[in-house]
Amino acid sequence: MPATILLPHADGRLTPYVAGLREPVLPASRPARCRVAYAAAHVVCDALADVDPFSEAQLDWEATLAYRRYLWSLGLSVAEAMDTAQRGMGLTWQTTQQLIRRSVAEARACGGNIACGAGTDHLEPSPDLRLEDVEAAYAEQCAFVEAQGARVIVMASRALASCARGPDDYLRVYDRVLSQLARPAIIHWLGDMFDPALAGYWGYHDLDAAMDVCLEVIAGHASRVDGVKVSLLDADREVAMRRRLPPGVRMYSGDDYNYPALIRGDAGGYSDALLGIFDAIAPAASAALGALDEGDLGRYDVIFGPTVPLSRHIFAPPTRYYKTGVVFMAYLNGHQGHFRMVGGLEGARSIPHLCTLFVLADGAGLLRDPELAVERMRRVLALAGVG
Repeated sequence: MPATILLPHADGRLTPYVAGLREPVLPASRPARCRVAYAAAHVVCDALADVDPFSEAQLDWEATLAYRRYLWSLGLSVAEAMDTAQRGMGLTWQTTQQLIRRSVAEARACGGNIACGAGTDHLEPSPDLRLEDVEAAYAEQCAFVEAQGARVIVMASRALASCARGPDDYLRVYDRVLSQLARPAIIHWLGDMFDPALAGYWGYHDLDAAMDVCLEVIAGHASRVDGVKVSLLDADREVAMRRRLPPGVRMYSGDDYNYPALIRGDAGGYSDALLGIFDAIAPAASAALGALDEGDLGRYDVIFGPTVPLSRHIFAPPTRYYKTGVVFMAYLNGHQGHFRMVGGLEGARSIPHLCTLFVLADGAGLLRDPELAVERMRRVLALAGVG
């Protein structure tokens, strides 16, 4: 049912907004067949844990795992423990191990597909680090993920970025990491808009030169690489790289600005998906991929089109705080009972930002119960002094 709320403007004015005039998007009835689609799932913190939220994370395990079951129920795969907004910003490797272990068990129980991030985030970036330290850290995390029975997502390493002297060091480390894996992995190239500590990754600040190094890694280990996830928010560069991949290696789009066109593809091919925004727009992602399966490109565009302004808003600079919007969406839609986050990141976005997110989510048909969403929006506004 439609519901009305007074939303504030920057000048202090309150104007009424009617939510729920568009019917919520209904997901597809079965998993997508024409694309592989991972949602990078968020975690739910334990809001009542008596810990320092900026240095120690405790998770609400039931709510965290329930959200993964929800994503699987919509036919999406789960990319676990690669939450770039929280690994390295409050989520420790010790907690991450529990998360991987529990999530893989849940996936096995319900037949869901899962891949898990492995990195070096238990190392402190330092010029004193040796490449051997980075290799050992990667080996530890990769071995843990594979021991649970999951595919590895080789995450970009802050530690490697801090100690590598050039592209040859990246080639060496990725050769060691990939050579030790039991099954093909997904390589994640993460741009510095998501994590400033990764500037100059692959040994170059020039992205074309960096791409050449990444492609050299992939070509040298094509049988051990399932695909590469590119998170540069640059559609042209993703397409250019996609066309240069060895046969059988997938391009997993990480472009939260341009995903509809990249997933839809062109005469030269298409991208699969491994996207943070699919956590927030899961019903629309399911429905759009279902339309693509049926060859209904018009419906695909109609479903995905309104989600793009929402995604671009959630991932607006500073992009590393995008998870605030993702968790806010889960709160509005009743998937968790509070709007608290690991690392205190619920405060990383302004009240006007959250108000705009609310309106854009409603316009995309992504508030599944508008009355509940309005009531929860009111609570957030009340805490900000909006009466």
